Formats: sequence, structure tokens, C-alpha cells
Amino acid sequence: MIEEPYRWVEAIANRREYIETQLASGNPIAAVSFRDGILFLTVGRTGQKIFEVYNRIAMGAIGHPGDIERLRMAAIEVASTEGFTRSAADVSLRRMAHYSLSPALKTAFEQIYGAPYLARLLFAEVGATPEEDLFMRVEYDGAIATNGATLSQRHQDYAALSGTRQSSDLMESYLKSEHKPESDFKSALTTALDAWSVGHMALGPEAVKELPEKSAVVKHRQEQLGTAGVEAGILERESKAAIRYRALSDEDVRSTIGV
Repeated sequence: MIEEPYRWVEAIANRREYIETQLASGNPIAAVSFRDGILFLTVGRTGQKIFEVYNRIAMGAIGHPGDIERLRMAAIEVASTEGFTRSAADVSLRRMAHYSLSPALKTAFEQIYGAPYLARLLFAEVGATPEEDLFMRVEYDGAIATNGATLSQRHQDYAALSGTRQSSDLMESYLKSEHKPESDFKSALTTALDAWSVGHMALGPEAVKELPEKSAVVKHRQEQLGTAGVEAGILERESKAAIRYRALSDEDVRSTIGV
């Protein structure tokens, strides 16, 4: 009987290690506030990673496509039910994450005889101003991290998602120094692409361990854009339509930055 709690803790540790290994190669996603909304962006060759959820909410995800789809549908169902039973204005990213998605992910993670979700999620909710934009990262174990101001940190107008903590941290360090929330669309695109490049350089066997020089970031970005496509979407701040999300094509992005 005494060994049972230890076995559970050991099983949870093994499960965490397994999931982290599975997600370690996850392609980075950058999300930034700018003057006209929130931009989600990634660069890749296969698989959709950026999705509309509901009106003012969008998500990016890395992990197993089946688990991503299950969680995306769960988020849509929660938001749609809330909007139908109350009103569209009452649909809140905080409520959706804290009262629905986080408990479901935590339960799946801790049920050691069932399959966990192999996914890491990044949500954003566009506000009337960049200061009101909300970013929220939801982990496979239900843990939540937000961009909200606390006693120890200021409000962040950006967020990053990647396969490893080191990659995500380097992306956020880059965005902290380079991103400006009042920037225009072109500047936001360039900054997001460079943040993605930093995150991508921090993955794999030759991963960088600290922020690379700007010239190395630009070179890496140009090399990757030569062989992969850009996936991006915008949550528009001033749109008169109820649904604020607009997907961008690879051609839209390249024509904007002149690639």
C-alpha cells in the first residue's frame, strides 16, 4: 500500500518525459499584437497549425494532429454553447480555458491507464486595444500561462509556442526586445517571422542555446522561406463582422514583406 503513491508519481514522471519527447520537434508558432489586431504565424511544409475558434478567439497548436483536432473541436463546442445559451459577447477565453480545456487535459494526463493528449496549445483573444489582447498557453497537463500583468511581470503583447521550453523562451526573449504593439502589419509580419526563426534555430541536435545574432536570424529565415510555406492568420481589431479571424495565404505574406 505504501508503494502505491510512489508508483503513481513515477508513472506521471515517465508520462511527462514521454510527452515532452514527442513534442520536442514541434514547429514554433509566434503570435503578436499589432495596431490592427493579433497575428498568428508559423512556417512549415505540412499540416495546419493555426485555427479559428470563435469570433474574437483563435488558436495555434503543435502535437499529434488527431489530438489537436479533438481539442480544437472541444474549444469550438464550449465557445458555441456559451454563445448560444448566453450571448456571443459572453464567450471568454479565460472561461473556456480555465473551466473546460484545462480540467479535461489535466484529467487525461493523470489517468495513467488512458492515453494523454499529445498537444500544446496557444490561444489569443483580440481586444479593443493591444493592451486588452489576451494570450494564453495551455499545456498537455492542463497548466495555463497567460500574458497578463502580475506583481512580477508586465503585460506582454506577444506569445510563443514551440516544442521545447528553451525554444519558447528564446522566442519570447526576442519578441520582448524587438516587438512593438503599435507596429503596422508589415513590421509585425517581419518580427513574427524572425521570432519563428529564433525558435526553429533552437530545436534539433544543433540547437542554439542563446539568442543568435540578427544577421543569423535573417539568414535562417530566408533559407527556410525558400523551401517552406508561411501559414498565418489575423484576428482583426476593428472589423464590423462578428467573426474577426481572417486566414492569410502564403502569397499574401510574401507580397507584404517583398519575398
